[in-house]
Amino acid sequence: MKICVTGGSGFIGDWFCRAYAARGDQVVILDLVEPKADLPHDRYVFGDVRDHEAVRDAMQGCDAVLHLAAAHHDFGISESTYFAVNQQGTQVLCDVMDELDIRSICFYSTVAVYGSAPPPLEETTTPQPLSPYGRSKLAGEQVLSTWANHGSDRRCLIIRPTVTFGPGNFANMYSLIRQIESGKFFQAGAATNIKSLSYVENIMAATFFLWERDDASSFEIYNWVEKPDMTSAEISASVARALGRPGIRKLPLFAALLMAKPFDLMIAMTGRNIPVSTARVKKLFVEQTKFESDKARDHGFAPSISLDDAISRMVRWYTDGGREEQATWHQPPPETVKRSS
Repeated sequence: MKICVTGGSGFIGDWFCRAYAARGDQVVILDLVEPKADLPHDRYVFGDVRDHEAVRDAMQGCDAVLHLAAAHHDFGISESTYFAVNQQGTQVLCDVMDELDIRSICFYSTVAVYGSAPPPLEETTTPQPLSPYGRSKLAGEQVLSTWANHGSDRRCLIIRPTVTFGPGNFANMYSLIRQIESGKFFQAGAATNIKSLSYVENIMAATFFLWERDDASSFEIYNWVEKPDMTSAEISASVARALGRPGIRKLPLFAALLMAKPFDLMIAMTGRNIPVSTARVKKLFVEQTKFESDKARDHGFAPSISLDDAISRMVRWYTDGGREEQATWHQPPPETVKRSS
């Protein structure tokens, strides 16, 4: 099989490209970022998902599309860019799939589509997205729903992950590991809020399982989160154990919020994305992000890696050299990147 992976140079794309290569499949990467030298792939196409020419070049001869490319960072992206990439870019993919008669696509959406919807947050819940990211991803889903319903023998799988972590990722879990290792981390309050997580090897295995089901319908949506749930306090404790560190130090919630005030002022004055703020203290230790993924499990998928073991695997990668690596953040530009002729 020959797969076009949009965003294949990114964290999740990297894992998929290696898995596809191990399976003997061919991979074409479409990305604005050149893949790492050791990433197995058959062809790399520099290009923007908003550019028909680049998309057509990448998809030539492919049997399916794994659509991971997205505008997704929560800082420094305009609302119009979210929609240009996540909705309009998805429409470009659909148009080119029609041109080339490609009938299978998997799209990584997000649990952010649920927004303010009341729990339980499962696939039958009506989305009420609050953020431009969530709204634009839902719009991308709707583009694909229309595509799937306008032709025979089409297959569209939507995956809605929560925060996804694992070796090679430099986002939330990486920051938490680094803070706990440094000894500067404090737990604010009881931290009994649940924070649903997704581990990269499990979500990748779930994607393969669900996408390749013989009895799948033309358009399906699945959440993916690890179970059983962990609270913020339990996640921090798991990281500390994996690091061989003593217990987590604690602060009253009001004290942590008070200490964050100067950082709020600094953010307001400079516009910098500073990792400490009132909003982030609340997000980590107060706000609950609990989602359900019974649907995937009801179809027979069982993840092979527990959440506690997943955290240990990431900590092991971090201590084995991940801490020395430098993260490079790439944001899609506001305007479509056209390739020079």
